[in-house]
Amino acid sequence: MLVALNSPEISVLMPTYNYASFLPEAIESVLAQEFRDFELLIIDDCSSDNTAEVVRSFCVRDSRVQFSVNPKNLGMVQNWNQCLQKARGRHIKFLFGDDKLAHSQALGRMLALLQNNPGAILAASARLILDQQSNVTDIWRPLPDGCHKGREVIAACLTENGNLIGEPSAVLFRKADAKRGFDPKYRQIVDAEMWFHLLEQGDLVYTRDPLCAFRQHSRQQSVINDSLGLARKELLMFYGGYAAQSWLSRKVRFSVLFALRRSRHRNPGSADAALMDEEQRLARQLGAGWYWLHWMRHRLTRPFSNLKRSIEKASTIRCGPLAARSTFVSPTTQ
Repeated sequence: MLVALNSPEISVLMPTYNYASFLPEAIESVLAQEFRDFELLIIDDCSSDNTAEVVRSFCVRDSRVQFSVNPKNLGMVQNWNQCLQKARGRHIKFLFGDDKLAHSQALGRMLALLQNNPGAILAASARLILDQQSNVTDIWRPLPDGCHKGREVIAACLTENGNLIGEPSAVLFRKADAKRGFDPKYRQIVDAEMWFHLLEQGDLVYTRDPLCAFRQHSRQQSVINDSLGLARKELLMFYGGYAAQSWLSRKVRFSVLFALRRSRHRNPGSADAALMDEEQRLARQLGAGWYWLHWMRHRLTRPFSNLKRSIEKASTIRCGPLAARSTFVSPTTQ
């Protein structure tokens, strides 16, 4: 049962489902924070494992840990929104039950990023990548340090065909700015769609210090979505529709159209009427002349882009996994 306490500065929200084996590490990483003015709200979406037993031992230990179980399984996105609705803090820091904070100053530093940049609506950090045994396998830091214009970040995501901002465990934002909640019509790119919604209103402040750790494993929702063929289609549909925004440059629209066509050519059996409609609409908007002009530019500059990636890869081998990354599909978890 949730206890009414004074409102904290930060609500750390942990929606979870059958992650009992990962939860202790995630919860410990929050309780170890030097910044103390937070609540940790854990909402279980009717897990079939011993999640309740694991979490209640932490509730006894620290009153800031609050726990509830949904009366019925709501599904991933609705459980995220349930967490948002119940949060009492001014700022929101999601942390999934299979992820963890990677630094004892993670909460304080991310809060300072937002407070020290008045135009920023979203703070994000680089993240460590963990395997199931909590070994660090990589570091993802796709953006430079500093404050970036919201629309420029959106355009970069569309151009790179990926979520450069990160998963919910990698960001912090004000609760008041996210009243709309996550859009339940999406299953895969739920986080990216919300970041676009926020960045239409303000900027992104980013640190290349990995303050959180994101775990990759076979039980992630993205793995399930991939197996069902939903992930790529949803991303293409969303990016294809978003690319119609009048403020986006032709270069960005070309990148999205190119991704649509490349996906269709590589996966001819996966194309459907809705994706074809998005592709044709975007092609009409861009115009055949502009498309071929950008296509020629792409062909001419591709060797240099490949060389840059090779240099980054070589640097990663020599110096550790520090190369910038972007993923076409933003991984999400329950």
